[in-house]
Amino acid sequence: MLARLFKHRWTDSGTVARALPQAAIGGLEARIRASENRHSGEICVCVEAGLPLSYLSKRLSARQRAVTLFGKLRIWDTEANNGVLIYLLLADHAIEIVADRGLNAQVTPEQWSAIVDTLREHLRVGRFEAGLQAAVDGVDALLQSKFPLAPGQSNPNELSDAVVLL
Repeated sequence: MLARLFKHRWTDSGTVARALPQAAIGGLEARIRASENRHSGEICVCVEAGLPLSYLSKRLSARQRAVTLFGKLRIWDTEANNGVLIYLLLADHAIEIVADRGLNAQVTPEQWSAIVDTLREHLRVGRFEAGLQAAVDGVDALLQSKFPLAPGQSNPNELSDAVVLL
């Protein structure tokens, strides 16, 4: 428990900035915006340095944090219930994808695992930006296949495209 507490307190905003410089964040945001012109879904990327003390003291997981953030960031609040959170917890090297019920019901666990595995491979060699881009592309492909835009239809931006850094 103490080792985990130390690791989460030691990992801070500087760690996030080294992993994802401002140019990388801008590139991810542009990729999200472009993606959302091809389907009716919403994608949110969230990168967190370490869990809050309240999570650590209760021994809560990265998955529990991702589900909480899915609600706090109102990703569930899309008309077609097709919002997706890509969550990266740097202190635990944890990756979580939380999708709203409209999309999740149409995607197999293996499809989600493939996206997570690709991201994990990039992270293993320190390629945070490329890994997150690949994850956005993977979610984009699923959303295009399940919630494509009709010709001439546009996707109103229901959620911010900004990468959330915690």
